[in-house]
Amino acid sequence: MSDESDQTPDRPETSRPGTPGEPAEPRRPAGHAGPERPERPEPPFRPEPSWRPEPPARQELPAAGPMPPTAPADAGPSAPGRQQPSPDAGGPVGPAPVTGRQRLKSGLWPPRVSRAQLIVALLLFVLGLGLAIQVRSTSDTSALRGARQEDLVRILDELDNRSQRLGDERRRLEEQRTELENSSDQAEEARRQTEQKAEQLGVLAGTVAVEGPGITLTVNDPQGGVEADMLLDALQELRAAGAEAIQINDVRVVADTYFTQGSGGVQIDGHKVSAPYRFKVIGNPQDLEPALNIPGGVVQTLEKEQATADVARSEKIVVDALRPSEQPDYAQSSTR
Repeated sequence: MSDESDQTPDRPETSRPGTPGEPAEPRRPAGHAGPERPERPEPPFRPEPSWRPEPPARQELPAAGPMPPTAPADAGPSAPGRQQPSPDAGGPVGPAPVTGRQRLKSGLWPPRVSRAQLIVALLLFVLGLGLAIQVRSTSDTSALRGARQEDLVRILDELDNRSQRLGDERRRLEEQRTELENSSDQAEEARRQTEQKAEQLGVLAGTVAVEGPGITLTVNDPQGGVEADMLLDALQELRAAGAEAIQINDVRVVADTYFTQGSGGVQIDGHKVSAPYRFKVIGNPQDLEPALNIPGGVVQTLEKEQATADVARSEKIVVDALRPSEQPDYAQSSTR
């Protein structure tokens, strides 16, 4: 038998491995003739890493619901809805929910006013001012708002009586006209009516003395607080109640009577009068007395000045103070 070593082909011997990263040194087999063929170099040794980076954990989305408002990134520590991380907490704390008070505060301040809002505010102010003035004027228009029912009934009766007197005067004038038209002696009838009219005008002018039913008003003023305007108010109330003839102390009151307040006291038509002031008034006593005692009237006004007013009815009041008859300088009667 032949030796097995002779039949086995020669194997090229490999060079010993060198340092890592350097190619091994090639060796030729024994008895090989021919050009040298370079061997393919082995790739350099690269150790595999012992760890691999783990993929980032997947964040869980919150449950469906209203998202809280987030504060801007540049908001300071005082911005509403932002909560500073607590030093004891392990991580950052999410934004706190915004309360209704914080929303209201942020909506009201700083104020953002437009031109339309200013115009509406001005109109509302004018409207409110007008309503306030109207309410105040309607509440203070009459002093009778707090009067008793009896006083209101008496005032209403006075108005009815005055309306009745005016109606009677109208009927009387119509009767005089009818008599003049139907009389056979119109001249005599006209003379009679003229005399009657002159007597009435004499009463109004204060040139004749008169008497009749009426009242007497006596005003005592121990403190000296009664002034001319208070006496004038009393006179106006008596005229409105139907007074036909009035005399104050020794002065006859007529259409052109005037009151003045001087250093020496009250003067009527230039004549000085002093307390007690005595009014003699001819008219219907049932109309004259209630007119002075109405709420807020003459009597209450005088009592506020610590003065007293006494009213007495009488069936016969004599007004005998006279005024001189004055002839007009320019006015003359005209006849058709």
